[in-house]
Amino acid sequence: MTASSEARSLRVLVAGGGVAGQALAFWLVRGGHQVTVVERFPALRATGAQVDLRGQGIEAVERMGLLDAVRGKLVDEAGVAFIDGRGKARATIMANTSGRGRQSLTSEYEIMRGDLVRILNDATKDDTEYVFGKSVDGFEQDAHRVVAHFSDGSSAEFDLLVGADGQGSRIRRAILPEGFDPYWRVGVHMAYWFVPRIASDSNIRDTCMVPGGRQIMRRSHNPTETQAYFVMREESEEASAIHRAPVERRQEFWAGRFRDAGWQTERFIEGMKTSPFFYSQEVVQVRTDTWSRGRVVLAGDAAHCASPYSGMGISGGLVGAYVLAGEINRHPGDLPTALANYNSVLRPFVNEIQGEVNPRLLRLGMPMTQRAIDAFQATTALACFLRLPDLAARFSKGDRGGNWRLPENPARINAV
Repeated sequence: MTASSEARSLRVLVAGGGVAGQALAFWLVRGGHQVTVVERFPALRATGAQVDLRGQGIEAVERMGLLDAVRGKLVDEAGVAFIDGRGKARATIMANTSGRGRQSLTSEYEIMRGDLVRILNDATKDDTEYVFGKSVDGFEQDAHRVVAHFSDGSSAEFDLLVGADGQGSRIRRAILPEGFDPYWRVGVHMAYWFVPRIASDSNIRDTCMVPGGRQIMRRSHNPTETQAYFVMREESEEASAIHRAPVERRQEFWAGRFRDAGWQTERFIEGMKTSPFFYSQEVVQVRTDTWSRGRVVLAGDAAHCASPYSGMGISGGLVGAYVLAGEINRHPGDLPTALANYNSVLRPFVNEIQGEVNPRLLRLGMPMTQRAIDAFQATTALACFLRLPDLAARFSKGDRGGNWRLPENPARINAV
């Protein structure tokens, strides 16, 4: 590290050790900064279901030099089948592996969240300070510093605090006006967990539509485990509140909503009891006009969650971290300019990926009646017979994220 880079080295605290937080640490350290990541979980949170990389997210990983590591952990998912209540495929949309155009429902880069988190941690743990089992409970700031107060009663001083603490961000709540609701809701909820794999579980993702605006999905990621998903349309206070309840109560709720759904529902409900994790969430987007206040800034889902249905949640976090770090590396002595540039550079990309989510299309994919389900499957089957999804993907001008291009990051020049 040169004397000039030491002179502009910042002390940065990142709240949240997920994908966005670790990616941010990767680039900030390479810009010559001292980074501490605090994660409220007692160890690296390397759990979760299958995620995908698309478009600019793939390029962000490639610029980190981690694309080969990601390729080594890819999940073999060949496509998506829409099945009936007997498990028979009515239509199947295959992944676009041509290397051009737009990814289909299945990305060419499917990976388990835990594997991606471990790859990022391996790339950052030697030059980033990680503190587990601790969270930022509050902070105060002035023109020169931000003082973070931690859950263990300690405090520390930093030049910048980054809230990379997810969709339910506490840091975001502290910098936005009181009473402001950052969530854009689509009336959809989902839960997912792991069950033991059986012989009939293939590398095609199965999607079974059930009357009442419900979906059951199954996808398998290794020889012994299968992921089970319940998804439903519901706009009720009970559904929105259930995700904050104890895990036993959440499992009871989802079992009650799906017990009559048929197909392999009984298997999946029984598998809840032994799953290594169970996660449920309301499908929302985080939309706010500001991502920073003073020396506090938001990153990843805390700033701009695009929702699972955008297909760009993980990619958005990787891209956002890259842009934020790039602007800090470019203007380490002028944080107001760096954070203003972060907003102006990234905002068009975020608008693009959030715009991928169309509530009308979501409702179309979760019909309320069996008649509507039959019509959806018949239409999709005809489209697949005519190879329309494949042709549309291959000849599309670009992937999700549009024509927005990743800027240059000074950290690539000032690497340590």
